[in-house]
Amino acid sequence: MTQTSTSAHTARLGGHILVDQLAIHGVKHVFCVPGESYLAVLDGLHDANIDITVCRQEGGAAMMADAHGKLTGEPGICMVTRGPGASNALAGVHIAMQDSTPLILFVGQIERGMREREAFQEMDYRAVFGTQAKWVTEIDQVERIPELISRAFHVATSGRPGPVVIALPEDMLTETASVPDAPRYEVIETSPSASQIESLGRMLAAARSPVAILGGTRWDARAVQQFADFAQRHALPTAVSFRRQMLFPADHPCYIGDVGLGINPALLKRVEEADLVLLVGGRMSESPSQAYTLLDIPVPRQKLVHVHPDAAELGRVYRANLAINASPTAFAQALSELPAPAAAPAWAADTQAMRQSYLKWSDPAAIQTPGKLQLGAVMAHLEKTLPADAIMTNGAGNYATWLHRFHRFTRYGTQLAPTSGSMGYGLPAAVGAKRVQPDKTVVCFAGDGCFMMHGQEFATAVQYDLPILVVLIDNGMYGTIRMHQEKHYPGRVSATELRNPDFAAYAQAFGGHGERVETTEQFAPALERALASGKPAILHCLIDPETISPSTTLEKIRSAALKAQG
Repeated sequence: MTQTSTSAHTARLGGHILVDQLAIHGVKHVFCVPGESYLAVLDGLHDANIDITVCRQEGGAAMMADAHGKLTGEPGICMVTRGPGASNALAGVHIAMQDSTPLILFVGQIERGMREREAFQEMDYRAVFGTQAKWVTEIDQVERIPELISRAFHVATSGRPGPVVIALPEDMLTETASVPDAPRYEVIETSPSASQIESLGRMLAAARSPVAILGGTRWDARAVQQFADFAQRHALPTAVSFRRQMLFPADHPCYIGDVGLGINPALLKRVEEADLVLLVGGRMSESPSQAYTLLDIPVPRQKLVHVHPDAAELGRVYRANLAINASPTAFAQALSELPAPAAAPAWAADTQAMRQSYLKWSDPAAIQTPGKLQLGAVMAHLEKTLPADAIMTNGAGNYATWLHRFHRFTRYGTQLAPTSGSMGYGLPAAVGAKRVQPDKTVVCFAGDGCFMMHGQEFATAVQYDLPILVVLIDNGMYGTIRMHQEKHYPGRVSATELRNPDFAAYAQAFGGHGERVETTEQFAPALERALASGKPAILHCLIDPETISPSTTLEKIRSAALKAQG
């Protein structure tokens, strides 16, 4: 039986040594698609106290592991077979890299003696994954398994977290060795110095229109609360970066919105005119920076305090006035050392005004769009129906605008969305979240195009009795691409139309609950039945194709583009 520790004198199979290391490092869950290339590992898992989720496609497995990493801060573990399996998993690795998510991908590999003959499903994993992972390695010696697995956990979690890829030659896994286990990994912590906190205090005291923007990873619920308390003491207007809305409670008096796609114009202006930007944890990459226009490069016109756990990110794009190499958790803890101002700061009234602007911007009541099903009303009903700790997931597409703009995230650990803009993420993320946190309500938002990219993982939800809810928004097209098509090539529709199945019947065919929703009045009772069913459920919501976003229609976009062309 697999043990969590062993003597160096006990001979073990390579695949079993690997599983022992996972147990020592605290792994409780593995997401996989099985393959003959790592049968020895699967055999080791047979007797281990580690749950396995068998997925239907390797991309879905990797995305589930990414969801695990986002929710727990611990590496999500994914196992796939070689060649095509590894290729499919690349999408999840790319998400983990751009989203700074700790993840370890184990990939089966050909026998060592067959290399460089283009053997069956042979790939050079260092070459394939080298630019998309923090570290890629191949374990050639069975004796080095504990050493290299320990390193993988440290690399995946320390500094800026990210994915690690480990190739496992099939014959190496079936060798035996007597080797000691490595101790459990510890995340390498980085903290701000007292002088840096004092410098921040002086810069804040001298400011007249500061703003904080929170992003990245290495946060936890305590750090979120500590920063919220700091913001309240200083009446500091605080925004979050693209798809990082769970990092600051939306019901906090200092919360002013998210700096991402479809940004509130008032918030955009506030950041542009700020005299001090406190950027904590994030990189201010393309989406939050509005295509690298919000902060000048390399020296922003606003004074910049940049806090990041990885020194390599500081000064990489933006030259900060004060660069602090610290994790968000350590930085939030240190903020308690800054005393509250003796009087209300000069920007207090501006914070209240921005707060009101956010509340108005995120109120779906006034939104009216073409068609019988009003997504504004759908969002309003979800807001009053779902528990505050419900986990919301989505992939990419214009449908996600409704969730990001109108759902008010108030708890840490309630948002799973790829900052990389990867389609197909929402469903596997929901499955992964429900598998890891079964007591939470989990809701996946998906467009018709987005859902079909990993729709087969609905079978995984049914297999493990995971009653997730999928709100599937169907407009019969790749909507985001169509929107840009109408902006740049008005009226010339090409390669964006979709012919979809009956998604309610799809859910029922897998053994889940499915309903078709065509009007606003049908949504509330359908939602109630879906949640009461105790099954994975799909609400197939058909919207008018003209409803391309909360603020415009395809016809308006097309007309404006034609007018501009003369």
